[in-house]
Amino acid sequence: MDKKNTITRYLHASGWLEELQCRSLSDVSFLAAGEYNENWIVSAASQDQIFNQKHFVFRINHGSQLGLDKEQIRYEFEVLSALKNSAVTPIPYFEDAQAGNFDPAFDHGVLLMEYISGTPLDYTQDLDHAAKVFAAVHTQPVPEQNNFIHQKNPVADIVTESLGLLARFEDHPKIDARRKLETYSERITSLGEEYASAFAAEPQLIVNTEVNSGNFIINRERNSAHLVDWEKAVVSSRYQDLGHFIVPTTTLWKTDFIATPEHRHHFLSRYKEYAGLHQSIEELAILTGILEKTIILRGLSWCYMAWYEYTQQDRTLKNNDTFSTIERYLDNLEWFLQ
Repeated sequence: MDKKNTITRYLHASGWLEELQCRSLSDVSFLAAGEYNENWIVSAASQDQIFNQKHFVFRINHGSQLGLDKEQIRYEFEVLSALKNSAVTPIPYFEDAQAGNFDPAFDHGVLLMEYISGTPLDYTQDLDHAAKVFAAVHTQPVPEQNNFIHQKNPVADIVTESLGLLARFEDHPKIDARRKLETYSERITSLGEEYASAFAAEPQLIVNTEVNSGNFIINRERNSAHLVDWEKAVVSSRYQDLGHFIVPTTTLWKTDFIATPEHRHHFLSRYKEYAGLHQSIEELAILTGILEKTIILRGLSWCYMAWYEYTQQDRTLKNNDTFSTIERYLDNLEWFLQ
């Protein structure tokens, strides 16, 4: 049975749409797939005559970058629930980590959340939007009781994560790339130790950690912006998001944009304004720059790991554009690591 029919059957059995004041299911259509999730648009007739149709995203999980296995979908639901008052993230409605009991296609769980229409972020004109989104997210309180992953020392924690990615497959053939990245990790470790006290003094916030342009949804008619993919969120320093957003491994992932010093200054200035921060732009820039270097290590280590996964026959989700980018990054390690 095809996936569309399986989703339809599940929604009828779950009663979720009825709880969201919908009279009937109108359509289910494929939206997009990432490395570990696939997303479908669900359209349903509303009981409210003013709004004839409601639209939702039905998210199917296939794995976890955080090592959470079948708890991944519940983790993402809890993160979205903690951020629902930010007005810049999708509202989560329901999750079912046991959906595999209904059908094996859902064996890592499913999530139903708000559908947000728009286009991906454009770095040349949407830096203000991004700064406002980050400020809205970073000013949300972290729930006192939470099961979130905490990275109190972002540099050291990301180095550890990166080395784990490099060591995941012992028979990986790209030995030279691994050695270069391990050597670079030593430089980053020293940098983290030098600035450890500055990061320790920072408040711990919910951060996304995967802030590429495709995870932002910009609606120019409404002058609104949202950040929509929260599978890898952690509690850590704001500089994880700020550095990740502006670093070349992120901006070149789906575009040809490379941030200039002027771009960085403008972005950080607006973020400082929107978030109501008191520290200087210079301090923001220094700590953001350290995380940029650190996130380069993480991004390239992930590419190294993912290259191996992509070349295996049993990978569930494959994206040819992603694999091409992975190979391009690995072929240009020296440029990224300079």
